[in-house]
Order: sequence, then C-alpha cells, then structure tokens
Amino acid sequence: MQDDIPALISKIVPANSQIAPLEAEMWKRYDRFISRRTGDEDPHLQVDSYHATIEPIDADKIPLIHELTVGVLWPHRPADIQLFEKLGDGYLALDEIGRPLGSAMSFKMADDFAMLGMMVTQPRLQERGTGQRLLRRMMRDCAGRDLRLSATRSGYRLYESAGFVPVATIWQHQGIAHRVETPTPVLGLTTERFDVHQLSEEDVAQIYAVDRTAFGADRSDTIRALLGVSSGTVLRDVTGIRGYALLRKFGRGKVIGPVVAEDDQTAWQLAAPLLQECEGTFARFDTPVQSDAFRAQLTNAGLELFSSVTEMRIGTDRRPKDGLQTFGLAAHSLG
Repeated sequence: MQDDIPALISKIVPANSQIAPLEAEMWKRYDRFISRRTGDEDPHLQVDSYHATIEPIDADKIPLIHELTVGVLWPHRPADIQLFEKLGDGYLALDEIGRPLGSAMSFKMADDFAMLGMMVTQPRLQERGTGQRLLRRMMRDCAGRDLRLSATRSGYRLYESAGFVPVATIWQHQGIAHRVETPTPVLGLTTERFDVHQLSEEDVAQIYAVDRTAFGADRSDTIRALLGVSSGTVLRDVTGIRGYALLRKFGRGKVIGPVVAEDDQTAWQLAAPLLQECEGTFARFDTPVQSDAFRAQLTNAGLELFSSVTEMRIGTDRRPKDGLQTFGLAAHSLG
C-alpha cells in the first residue's frame, strides 16, 4: 500500500499549479499527511499501555461504537449508529480485551465525494495517535474523492494538519420545541406534509435532484435510506418540488434535516410544520447557513444554540453560494 501513495495523491491533487494560496497549502498538508509512513496498514498498534488492533466496522460493532459515543457524551442511540453502519464503511480500534478505543467512518457518495464522520476517540487517548491513524486510513480509502467533515474543537487541529480547510460554522440548535405559528404561505408555493408511502417515484426523483444541487454531490442512496425512517414536508410550485425537509427520531428526541430551500422564508415554510409536530418534545436542528434571522426563528421556537462545529473540506468547495441551499443537516456525519 505504501508504494501506491504517490498514485493515490495524483488521483486527487490537481495538476494545475495555478491555484490559490489556500488551496496550495491544503494540498501540501494533504500530501504530507497521506504520505507519512507510519505502518498504518498494520492492524496492530500500541496506544499508551494498550496493545490494540484495528478492525473493519460491521453490524456486530454497533454496541462498541455506542459505548464510545456515550464516553464523549454524544447522544446517538444504537439505532442511529445502525443507520450509519448501513450507509458507510469504517474502522474500530480495540484493545487486547475488546474494549473500543476509537472509530472512524466514511460515507461515499457518487464516484468523487465522501463525508467522513463518526470519528470518536476515548478522551484520555486523544493525544496518543489513534485518531490520526484511523483518519489516515480513511483518507487513503477515499483517495480520488473530495472530502467533507464536521470538526469538533478537539479534532480541529488533527483535521487541519491533514489538509482540511474550514468552510463554515455549523450551528447546533436544540431544546424542547415551543408552539410555532403556521407561517404565511409564499406566493406560488404550497407546503405539503408527507409520510414516505405517500411519495410517488417522481416525487422521490425530484427530492434527489434538489438535494444534489444544494449538497453538491449525488447522495441518492443516503436520502433513500433517510426517507425510509422519516416523515417530512415538500414545497411545490407548478414545475414540481422546490425544496424538502425530513424529520426522524435521533438521539434524545427528533432531528429535523436535511432541509433544502432557496431562502430563509421557504426554509421556515418547510421546517415550521415539523416543529409543530415536535411541540413539547426534544428536537434538534443543525444548520450551516450563516443567517442570524433564520437561527433566531429556531431560538424562538425553543431550540437554543447548544454548540457549534466547523465544516471542513479537502478538494472543491461544493456548497452553492446562491439558489438551493442546505439549511439543515441530516447529521454531522452525513451532511
């Protein structure tokens, strides 16, 4: 594998030398990180006083990943991790008696893009190299693809050293949902509630299309899986679906996302009926949109700002600057 590293780099690093300084530094750090010869392909490693092994993630590892998330106070239920396991690939580091030390996953979308996520390391081992080794292995598995991830404060320096550059702040709003008034309809648009069995094949195809535009990559398989465990809203005009939002069980309650719309007003048109369904219960909404007005609506609905992470990328910045936007994430790991 080590002999193939130059080939891996040539698949993703642009040949054009006329690139902006930020991009040049990104590829320089990527090259340095991915080329490092550390015996990463060896499944055995020494972590502090532990003799550990790295194993592929499968359904049998779900309880162990859940144990890791509990240790870092993430809210994921086993069912949430089960969904991720079905959609992605990854690795789990285990000590000699089978206790989990760290995990990392990739979620490949189309042929040229992947989200990285579920990167968890036991807090006492975060400076011992386990996360670095798992990240490098995942990045090599994804060679040739643009990459995106959500960086916590504790992981930011590692991702920056690997070549990732910041894109935007993702604001995590959550809390007990208050009563939300039904917004005034947008002229020419209608909002419809649905359960998945109420969607036609044409509806689903249109949801895939608007999501692809807003997300910057084709993640139809991911959206298909989310539709299977969600209800939602769609926004229509005479030409078809112009936006959508999903609601599903997650963590302590429910999460609203993805939400795809063209502006604050249409995003709220989609989100408000789902917040009404959550009234009096715990709800979460993760938004990468840098709109104080939209976030104020979430706060007024009872979803206070809880935390934030930094969206980072390697490769093309795929998020559009106008038109259809992603107002709400499906999850930090899925975008």
